[in-house]
Amino acid sequence: MAEQIQQPALSKQNRHAPRPERKPGKASEIWKHRKAYLAISPFYLLFAVFGLFPIAFSMYLSFQRWDGIGDMTFNGLNNYRFMLSDPEFWKAVGNTLLIWVYSTIPMLFSALVVAFLLNASFVKFRTFFRIGYFLPNVTSLVAVAIIFSTLFSNNYGLLNYILSLLGLTSVEWLNKTWGIQLAVSLMVVWRWVGYNAVIYLAGLQSIPTVLYEAAKMDGASGPQAFFRITVPILRPIILFTVITSTIGGMQIFTEPQVLVGNDGGVSGGGLTIVLYLYREAFINNYFGYGAAVGWGMFVLIALFSIVNWKLVQGNSVNK
Repeated sequence: MAEQIQQPALSKQNRHAPRPERKPGKASEIWKHRKAYLAISPFYLLFAVFGLFPIAFSMYLSFQRWDGIGDMTFNGLNNYRFMLSDPEFWKAVGNTLLIWVYSTIPMLFSALVVAFLLNASFVKFRTFFRIGYFLPNVTSLVAVAIIFSTLFSNNYGLLNYILSLLGLTSVEWLNKTWGIQLAVSLMVVWRWVGYNAVIYLAGLQSIPTVLYEAAKMDGASGPQAFFRITVPILRPIILFTVITSTIGGMQIFTEPQVLVGNDGGVSGGGLTIVLYLYREAFINNYFGYGAAVGWGMFVLIALFSIVNWKLVQGNSVNK
């Protein structure tokens, strides 16, 4: 009888026992924060329309033959085969690499020297000089290319006028491969020195001045302090600028296009990868082949980025 009386009490107690809470699912979490997702949705929608879709369509287009108007025909890997066998493509790759070497090394070294001088205490009006060095980066690139085309003009250029004043013969800068590459490289250097100098300046301002004071007390000169203190500490930042300069250097287009035209000038000295892509896709109307060249350029940039990443990783391991 006692068991019959206690059994309903136990069942009633179990009926009101607390149940374990269920973890909310992803759908409920999204619905819970729907206002936040709705606020950031325009960015992702625009990125999907103008970013992801063109990338996916270019991959699809690289396997097609299309002139931009008619029907597409499947071309398989023929676009990639022709790209790898085309001498002009490899010439564009070689020109791009040469221009990158001619511009990146002096640009980064000049930017490091400029940042070191701007960080020095004896320099007055440092804010004015910082703005002045950064202005070329925000100047219209087309206007810069037009100005440099007048400087390197074969007949009435400023450089040839200076050579005539010195009694030297004029040089047809834009009719020679090395002259075109020199002009494009100088344009890149002039534009990006200030940008990289600002990055280096931020790194220099994080270096304790005690190191320079100790080096000065030990009798170290300015160049010795620069190469023994500044450069080793800024090595990660230098490698970062090398990576960004590599990615930007592989995408040079406006400078040679405005300077010497779509064909890269005489003997194709200014023909870069992007200029080659532009000529094949938007002038010759080989859009499928142009998409294949774009993906080939992506592979080259990825390989260079991996090499630079390995250098950064090796530097951190050595430390």
